Amino acid sequence: MQTSVTFKNLDPSDNLKSYVGDKLDKLDKFLDNPAEATVVLSIEKFRHIAEVNITGDRLNIFGKEETSDMYAAIDMVLDKLEKQIKKSKQKIRERRTTSKGKTAAISQENFREESDIGQIKVQNIEYKPMDIEEAVMQMDLVTDNFLVFTNARTDKTNVLYRRKDGNYGLIQPVS
Repeated sequence: MQTSVTFKNLDPSDNLKSYVGDKLDKLDKFLDNPAEATVVLSIEKFRHIAEVNITGDRLNIFGKEETSDMYAAIDMVLDKLEKQIKKSKQKIRERRTTSKGKTAAISQENFREESDIGQIKVQNIEYKPMDIEEAVMQMDLVTDNFLVFTNARTDKTNVLYRRKDGNYGLIQPVS
């Protein structure tokens, strides 16, 4: 895991850098692909604050802890991040197992067939039933700009898309 450590109001320490690096390397086993970690270690009065942001593997996880000891703050924030990673991976696994026999959520790998009809590029996708809230959580995990899914409440095909302002839009049929 690529790690960058920043110190605020604290003298840079190789011991702290190596401690954080060793602890983050243990989190690598939970990630399928390489990730980047940004660590900010700071002291404000008597509070030792450790902030860690991990990006990559379709995840963006942030944790922050403050205690009276820097090493304890690092341990606590990394425990919190480990739980978050496990939880998000479990959600992905659950979605995959519930979609067996059904269709799966959209991703770039799920495009089964691409063909050109004149100037129109046709892509066949697989989609699955889910609530709008679940679709928003799925969009947060992927980098795609849209998600096609069957609304579990209305049983109709919907499209959730990422708008330029960062919010989401929903296209749903009328009737």
